[in-house]
Amino acid sequence: MASTTAFKDRNLIAVIGDEDSITGLLLAGVGHINEHQRKNFLVVDSKTQISGIEAAFQEFTQRKDIAIVLINQHIAEKIRPTVDRYQEAFPTLLEIPSKDHPYDPSKDSVLKRVQKLFGE
Repeated sequence: MASTTAFKDRNLIAVIGDEDSITGLLLAGVGHINEHQRKNFLVVDSKTQISGIEAAFQEFTQRKDIAIVLINQHIAEKIRPTVDRYQEAFPTLLEIPSKDHPYDPSKDSVLKRVQKLFGE
């Protein structure tokens, strides 16, 4: 069983998504800017470079105050090798749909691992 020290200070949700997804989640109270001016969200648009998305993903998955990382599935596709390599329990990674891009279970890295675990 994992030690409680591994996750007791993780109390934020990080989001990498399109403007509509980020706006909705910020209105729900997810947004946070810490004392070092580090945000827990990244708005991705057509001008956002892949390297910027990967950098945000790396930052969010390494921060000790983040419990869950939400990423729009169509954005996860842009950095799929990085997303597929991520194997940690905390922060938990969840791929979510967006308004313009429906969820495709065949692309979800977490679902693929679960299916592999159960031999499907």
